[in-house]
Amino acid sequence: MEYSELLQRLRSGDRRALAKAITLVESQLDTDRQTARRLLSELGESGEQGVRIGISGPPGVGKSTLIDSLGKLLLKRGQQVAVLAVDPSSPVGGGSILGDKTRMTSLVQEPRAFIRPSPAGGALGGVAYRTRETLLLCEAAGYDTLLIETVGVGQSEHEVARMVDFFLLLLQPGAGDGLQGIKRGIVELADAIAVNKCDGDQAAAALSTRDDYAAALRLFHAADRVPAVKCCSAVDGEGIDALWQMIHRHCEEARLSGALQAQRTAQRSAWFRQLVQELMANELLTAPTAAQLEREVAAGALSPAEAAEQLLRAWRKTVPDEIGKV
Repeated sequence: MEYSELLQRLRSGDRRALAKAITLVESQLDTDRQTARRLLSELGESGEQGVRIGISGPPGVGKSTLIDSLGKLLLKRGQQVAVLAVDPSSPVGGGSILGDKTRMTSLVQEPRAFIRPSPAGGALGGVAYRTRETLLLCEAAGYDTLLIETVGVGQSEHEVARMVDFFLLLLQPGAGDGLQGIKRGIVELADAIAVNKCDGDQAAAALSTRDDYAAALRLFHAADRVPAVKCCSAVDGEGIDALWQMIHRHCEEARLSGALQAQRTAQRSAWFRQLVQELMANELLTAPTAAQLEREVAAGALSPAEAAEQLLRAWRKTVPDEIGKV
């Protein structure tokens, strides 16, 4: 597919073009990355940005099933839903199962829903390396509701909070009392908490967990900023509509007050800093002296801190003064 055709078809909402564009963004090939940068530059950020929702929680909590139920509800209301499902990558072989899509049995059959499984690829924070770029591509293709399902690895799964408008933490019944749960840093970042699997024999435990967390959160937040704690059942759909109403109301109030725009501005700045760090790390580690310094560190002849300082000093000598002093 030629570049001009890819751009045109992407803007018209063509799913195949969107999948191709995401592949370019995720590619490690220099030619693909150059094409991806050009594509993102031309697309920019659409004035009609979608609602970005991050959904996190431990493995087995039912994230994929909840997204399937929520997505089905949104489609009935005429919205177009894009799901970015991030799967953990093997630290040994590097591969990912990418099986979350198989649990979204309703959405996979819907032409107005787009589901993209992506490997985390060693990225920290529960998201993939290029999730931010993928969000922009989905918005350019006309998707107005974007759901990001994170890896589900635990406390470090916070990066998604820096790229979405609403961060939902999903918990299981009996997930520990409120004071235990509040110690987890991810709880402090959540805009709301939903206790899933509130059905059958687990209903009583789910309600108890909800009450524990609601009480604990009031101890650690200002009265006007206490995250809501809800119960729901992704399997039978109970509480999903109320959950969406809460999310929609939060995002709409943030938009009207200007808080959403301020949040997006801060997220773009954070994204810039992250990209600079990534590019600089690659630049430094491919410098001629990097390999030799690494060998000296491995041999115990040089401390990692001193080697890093030497590498930075060597790099500064190779760039103009005005850049090296930044």
